[in-house]
Amino acid sequence: MRRLSSKLFRSEDTPAIARSLLGKLLVVPGPAGERVSGMIVETEAYLGVTDRAAHSYGGRRTARNEITYAVGGHVYVFFVYGMYHQLNIVTGPPNHPHVVLVRGVEPVEGIDLMRERRATVAYKNLTSGPGKLCVAFGIDRSFNGKKLSGKRIWIEDYRDISAADIAIGPRIGIDYAGEDAGRPWRFWIRGNSFVSRPRIESRPAKDENISL
Repeated sequence: MRRLSSKLFRSEDTPAIARSLLGKLLVVPGPAGERVSGMIVETEAYLGVTDRAAHSYGGRRTARNEITYAVGGHVYVFFVYGMYHQLNIVTGPPNHPHVVLVRGVEPVEGIDLMRERRATVAYKNLTSGPGKLCVAFGIDRSFNGKKLSGKRIWIEDYRDISAADIAIGPRIGIDYAGEDAGRPWRFWIRGNSFVSRPRIESRPAKDENISL
């Protein structure tokens, strides 16, 4: 299948990128080079300096989040709660620290390896959350800073998801972000069992810049 062009990730419209990734195929080859992949079913957009939920809010720049200031198409992986990793895609031009968090994928290839890594045979529990999918795909901090144009991780075209099948709502677990917690920057495929936590939908406010 065709890999997504790196140009897609250089747009400044991060919510539109997050929405467009639904139905695309995340590919992370296994230790023997075998394909391990899953269809992206849930994403969240984080809009950098002006977004209270973003690691770069207010222009914060640390060793951990430095890669978010790179040109779009890089991978940002961080360790959270001392328990699990989360996979993010850097978007926009340089010094524009926006990212898209991949929250859920539906397994497609390499499912036996995913089960081994997750120590479970429960199919519906393999990748239905950002921490779960990182374990299933073997994603850790060694992926931080990698390019999606490289050999360790990339995204391919897979399925076209119609606007009618896409739900939009507020992001999860960011109550500390004040009014930004209610921004409609979470996107998921309606009815997919690998969405982490379905919630009541909302539509973008008139002043939200989301291209659908």
